Amino acid sequence: MKLKIRGVGSSAGIVIPKNVMARLRLAKGDAVFLTEAPEGFRITVHDPEFEEDMTLARKIMRKRRNLLGELAK
Repeated sequence: MKLKIRGVGSSAGIVIPKNVMARLRLAKGDAVFLTEAPEGFRITVHDPEFEEDMTLARKIMRKRRNLLGELAK
């Protein structure tokens, strides 16, 4: 899909087509994330930093499962 870069005040932006917004379940004002990928750049609705944090949290929770179970009592 080819998108045109347009002026937005003193900045620039792209317009995301309505059908793409619907497929991504996006609304005006939502945040998207631009990440670098081997093939170029990727626009996604998922926060890559949050994903990294959650991966680390899951690892800690698995390692300390017994302790967390005791604290939950």
